[in-house]
Amino acid sequence: VLAEKRSLGSRDGPPHLVVVVLLHGRAAAQDSLRLLQSQDSVVRADEGGAGGFALLCPRLKQRWRFVTAQAGDLHAVLDLAKVADSLLFILDPVDGWDSAGEHCLSCLFAQGLPSYALAVPGGTDLPPKKRIDARKKLSKCIEKRFPEAKLFPLNTEQESSLLLRHLSSQKQRHLAFRARRAHLLARAAEFVPSQDSHLVGTLKVSGFVRGQTLSVNSLVHIVGHGDFQLSQVDAPPDPLSLNPRVVKGHKRSQDMEVQDDSGNGAVEMEEDVKVLMKADPSKQESLQSEVVPDPMEGEQTWPTEEELQEAEDSLKANRRVVKVPKGTSKYQAAWIVDDGEEGSEKDDDEDDDEDDDMDDDLMEEAVSQEGESSEEEEAGEEESETMTVSECLRDDQYDEKMEEDEQMLERYKQERMDEMFPDEVDTPRDVPARVRFQKYRGLKSFRTSPWDPKENLPRDYARIFQFQDFSRSRRNLFRQIEKEETEGASVGWYVILHVCNVPVSVMESFKEGKPLVLFSLLPHEQKMSVLNFLVRRHPGNSEPVRAKEELIFHCGFRRFRASPLFSQHTSADKHKLERFLRPDAALVVTVYAPITFPPASVLLFKQRSNGMHDLIATGSLLSVDPDRIVIKRLVLSGHPFKIFTKMAVVRYMFFNREDVMWFKPVELRTKWGRRGHIKEPLGTHGHMKCHFDGQLKSQDTVLLNLYKRVFPKWTYDPHVPEPVPWVRSESALPEREVEME
Repeated sequence: VLAEKRSLGSRDGPPHLVVVVLLHGRAAAQDSLRLLQSQDSVVRADEGGAGGFALLCPRLKQRWRFVTAQAGDLHAVLDLAKVADSLLFILDPVDGWDSAGEHCLSCLFAQGLPSYALAVPGGTDLPPKKRIDARKKLSKCIEKRFPEAKLFPLNTEQESSLLLRHLSSQKQRHLAFRARRAHLLARAAEFVPSQDSHLVGTLKVSGFVRGQTLSVNSLVHIVGHGDFQLSQVDAPPDPLSLNPRVVKGHKRSQDMEVQDDSGNGAVEMEEDVKVLMKADPSKQESLQSEVVPDPMEGEQTWPTEEELQEAEDSLKANRRVVKVPKGTSKYQAAWIVDDGEEGSEKDDDEDDDEDDDMDDDLMEEAVSQEGESSEEEEAGEEESETMTVSECLRDDQYDEKMEEDEQMLERYKQERMDEMFPDEVDTPRDVPARVRFQKYRGLKSFRTSPWDPKENLPRDYARIFQFQDFSRSRRNLFRQIEKEETEGASVGWYVILHVCNVPVSVMESFKEGKPLVLFSLLPHEQKMSVLNFLVRRHPGNSEPVRAKEELIFHCGFRRFRASPLFSQHTSADKHKLERFLRPDAALVVTVYAPITFPPASVLLFKQRSNGMHDLIATGSLLSVDPDRIVIKRLVLSGHPFKIFTKMAVVRYMFFNREDVMWFKPVELRTKWGRRGHIKEPLGTHGHMKCHFDGQLKSQDTVLLNLYKRVFPKWTYDPHVPEPVPWVRSESALPEREVEME
């Protein structure tokens, strides 16, 4: 640790990377950075539009690199904090930070905070008494976020010198997810289009290697853009060297002036460049992220070419002929429902969709609409014409975008109902319960009853990778990293990475001032699997979040979009599904995503309609385990109609005799703790005689539990849109929020 600290910012190590974060809208970094540049040092500007600069101090044998980020630019702040050695927070002398700064700090603390310092420029124009009061108020303000932190005034050269000394001598915090991976913040970049297309080419990224030795045969992940292969690693002269002999022969003798390398960056990268290593195709990691299923294997079913052709033919044959009023357009005809066209297929779809199980009223509403449409068709003996309508147009997405307040009110109602009556649903009256709930089963004990993790797996499980023992593989990999020496570019080297098949949008983003951050991937980290995150609801957000809603994940060095499942965090082999993200308990979030070896932090965001990203939960990566069983519970309820000593007649749980016989083996329970079982049906309307371990109360409710294993949806999307600068929702009008897009 001491050797690592001494090498940071020295001649043999990478420059000390300091990210300047402005936590208030009134905080100005220009004067502060100008004070830092006024030291007895050489200042050199970075390429790209980020406005960073390097500070070389031969007298102290130290070198720094400063990069500025606004608190409102969420992705830039989080990406830079992933690789920063220190964060320099610029505070307002009166208020400290605003709402955007508070949101930024919440995200940084959840991701993992490196070493930091607090600087307060300005305040000299205040009267002495008000200045002292503002200082006391600011000290009290930062106590909660930064206990025992020291405030550094930044108004003179002497104060800037003290700040630099503190940055270089303070204890460095250890972030585990980046310590085991080589990473690099681009200082310069050049895009070379390929011969086939100008949209894809080789990206030459130059920067200092940090963390671990970088191998040319390993994959690299460009944060926000995806995984890529390396073809070559070059070693150009170090542009920020403290040793004059290294820069001998180069025209960079202006020691006290700011040198702008943006014009001659490409030339500099070509002068005196030595090829360190080239990729070996036999040792190079593959970009394959999914398994190609073998249709001949019996473990997973996969459609053949003949089956796909049959499905395509049936889709074409799915066009029906209906009678519609003359002059009706194709769009209007798609909404006309024939009598009896909706059957058990719709029930199966609703059973597969988790959300529809709680809202069986939708089924009744659809049936009523079916009846109304048939009545209209019978009454309308008017002149009509025949049209061919595609079934794909009959997609109930017409009113998908409703008013936000109505949607939010409905979500609050559903969340409240789930709290009052957890997992309870009404038994449908138009569909037999044994058909509606045919995919569910009863369990004698949720905790001890066995459930085969390989039973009835979905088709998506044929595409993922799974470890035989993930914990053992992780331990062996980390032990190998610590003991074996990797051949490649060592920590502190200034290198040029040739990244293959990179879209030109990556270079355009760098030219716009976005940071370009690269991480080397450990073996298997490009492959898809099932990831489980342990998260807790962020206290600053109370909006209902339902399972399978699209969320934005910041996991370690990756960010992506996915629709997760929520489940309870228990030590059992089965875990109950939660329909909403609970504010009072830690839950496990399950998604399909690329493998990541823990430890790794995770941040969950939800995108508003105006483009802002709200932080809703924070946590860490729990495991990579496709065998983790998430069980959805469904509760049918009945009312005790007649009560005897240990017998009772229960009604309203079922509505026909056959359903009572079908669910007879399943154990019953009541809300007041009684247990029992069904003895026999009474009559033909669903009444049943039940035996319990004690006498029931008239206000008690009889319950029957059914269970089904559920799996996440394959909705992984590595593209995450840039968020709009964050503002507090209470202080912004909805109309203005929409206009900010």
